[in-house]
Amino acid sequence: MAILQLEDGTIQTNLEDIAEELKPLNIQVDRWSIGNDPQLHNLLGQDSLNEDEKEQVLKALDGYFEQLKQKAGYKSRDLIVLHPGVPSLDELMAKFDKIHTHADDEVRYVIDGEGIFGFVRPDGSQIELTVQKEEYINVPAETEHWFYLTKTRRIKAVRYFSNTEGWMPRYRN
Repeated sequence: MAILQLEDGTIQTNLEDIAEELKPLNIQVDRWSIGNDPQLHNLLGQDSLNEDEKEQVLKALDGYFEQLKQKAGYKSRDLIVLHPGVPSLDELMAKFDKIHTHADDEVRYVIDGEGIFGFVRPDGSQIELTVQKEEYINVPAETEHWFYLTKTRRIKAVRYFSNTEGWMPRYRN
C-alpha cells in the first residue's frame, strides 16, 4: 500500500487521494498485480538473482512492458535488485538521496520490497511517497525528487526506459 506523507505530517494511503496530491507534478501512480505464478513468486523471494533469473522475472511481467511500449514508446527495461548484501549499497544509494532531476521519465514497477520517493511541489513544500510491492510510479522528466530505501533496505523494481542515458541524476545547485 502506497503511503504519502505530507510536509505537515499528514499521511494518506488511499491511492486515489495520493494520485490527486501528485497531480500538480504530473506523477502517475498505480497498482499492478504480479499475479499468482509460483515460479515468479519463488524468484521474488530470493535476495539475489542472477542474470537468467532476472530475465525470467522480466519476461513474466512483460505484459506491462508491451503496454508501455505501445502507449508511451518505452524501448527497454531492466530489473534492479537491491538488498543489504549488495556490495557498495550505501555508495550506490547516495547517488539518489539528494534532490535531482533526470532528462527522461523515471518509471518503476516495484515487485518486491519498498522505497521512498521525495518530491518538491510547485509551492516549494516537500512530500514523500513510500512505494511498495505491486506499485507503479512514473516521475516525469525534470521533476525534482530524491529516492532512498526504507529500513528493510530491500527492493526489486522493473525500470522502464525510453532513453537509457536519460535516467542519470542531475543534481540541483
